[in-house]
Amino acid sequence: MSGRRPEAKGTAAAMREAAHALLAVLDPAQTRELRAGPARLDAPELRQWTYLPGPRPGLPTEALDARAREAVDALLATAHSAAGAELARGAIEVERHRRALAGATGGDRYWVRLLGDPDGGGPWGWRMNGHHLAVHVTVTAAGVRVTPHFIGAEPARVTDGPRAGRRLLGPEEDLARELVTDLDGGRRAKAVFAAAPPDDILTRDDPFADPGRLPAGLSYADMTAGQQAVLESLVRRYLDRAPAAYARECWSGTVAQGLDALSFAWAGGRAFGDRHYYCVHAPDFLIEYDHTQDDGNHAHSVWRHRRHDWGADLLRAHYTEQHG
Repeated sequence: MSGRRPEAKGTAAAMREAAHALLAVLDPAQTRELRAGPARLDAPELRQWTYLPGPRPGLPTEALDARAREAVDALLATAHSAAGAELARGAIEVERHRRALAGATGGDRYWVRLLGDPDGGGPWGWRMNGHHLAVHVTVTAAGVRVTPHFIGAEPARVTDGPRAGRRLLGPEEDLARELVTDLDGGRRAKAVFAAAPPDDILTRDDPFADPGRLPAGLSYADMTAGQQAVLESLVRRYLDRAPAAYARECWSGTVAQGLDALSFAWAGGRAFGDRHYYCVHAPDFLIEYDHTQDDGNHAHSVWRHRRHDWGADLLRAHYTEQHG
């Protein structure tokens, strides 16, 4: 595994440039809010996160002027592919729609934190969190990590206004439904673990994602070639949220370990509009999706990596080398 490909260096450089651009448009008080945090990126408190409404540590975006908001958007884009950035922005846009439906006032309620020194030789990172958006980035000389990565949508399907019919997480839902619908009776019996789906993702906002909480499901090895292709497309849909170099790294690692280690599980109804849940897990990562709250019009999706979450592998290597 190499974090030193040119594309990976380009991602880190783009993040550094975007962080400087944000700092350049903030006043001293805002900069203090942005940079509040522990000195070390492996501090336990930095593994505390949530995708629920409510305040977070960091710089609130609600009162930022247009220049600062543009700088935040540019920083957010660096942690994503073009499609991933569209999803992240979409979560914010759908949240605006939800607030408008509820008659709420005020701006976007998200918080940005810059951790460490982008110009120093040590690890640094940043994160952006709020309702239905959680992006966590760690950067070292060896590479970039972007998980845990959470995108939600409430409503999952916009029913009115100029964006009526929009389904932010539509492909994530449709690919999984295509897969479970195509399964024959025996395969479906292995994949479907409950008639009623859980009310939320099973790993919730745990600091460490435990695959033991997920059902075993149906293995890739037990699927037909067509079903395997759909599962691969579903996994790539999540991995391809990330910058291209990191997405390739994660997919290559999955292929190297053997795609037979992938599994898929589903709970709930299979018809469009039914409440449902699914998960995919592999030796290194897990994916969860639920579409259960608000009568099946409220979706959550999360991508966790067992070794890369919070940049744990990069930080371990850095601190070991530093004190070895």
